Amino acid sequence: ARLHAAVPTADVLIVDDNSPDGTGELADGMAAADPRISVLHRTAKDGLGAAYLAAFAHALRGPHQVVVEMDADGSHAPEELPRLLDAVRDADVVLGSRYVPGGAVRNWPAHREWLSRGGNLYSRLALGVPIRDITGGYRAFRRQVLEELDLGEVASQGYCFQVDVAYRA
Repeated sequence: ARLHAAVPTADVLIVDDNSPDGTGELADGMAAADPRISVLHRTAKDGLGAAYLAAFAHALRGPHQVVVEMDADGSHAPEELPRLLDAVRDADVVLGSRYVPGGAVRNWPAHREWLSRGGNLYSRLALGVPIRDITGGYRAFRRQVLEELDLGEVASQGYCFQVDVAYRA
C-alpha cells in the first residue's frame, strides 16, 4: 500500500522462495486483489542473489523500462521510490543508500549495522569505488543495463555475485 501510495502506476513483482512463514500466501492474496501485483513462486531457497536474477529475467520479459529492486521487510522506504525513478532518468543505475546524508538505518541491532558498515568499507577499499553503500539492495536499473548483462552467466551464491563484464568508462 505504501509503495502504491508513492508510485500508483508501479507494477510490483513479489518473489517468494518457498517461505515457510506464509509470505507466499499473503502475496497471492495481494495479487488477487490488485492487478498491479504479481507473484513469482520459487520452489527452492537459493538465496537473495538468485531471487534478484529471477526477478530481473521476469521483468525483462515485459515492457518495463526501469526495474527497481527493494526489500519487502520495510527496510527500504517506498516513499523514496519517486527520487530513485527521477534520478534514473539521467543515469543507468541509481543506488539508494543508508550511509549518505538523509539516509538512515532503523531497527537494526548494533552488530548488524557494524557488520554492514564494515562490509561496505571493505568493499569500497577492495574495489576502489566511492560508493558508500555497495551492499544495499534498493536500486533502480534502466532496462538496457540489465539487457546488456547475460543474466544466465551471472553466478550467485547467497549475497555474492560474479559476472564477466567489460568495463566501459
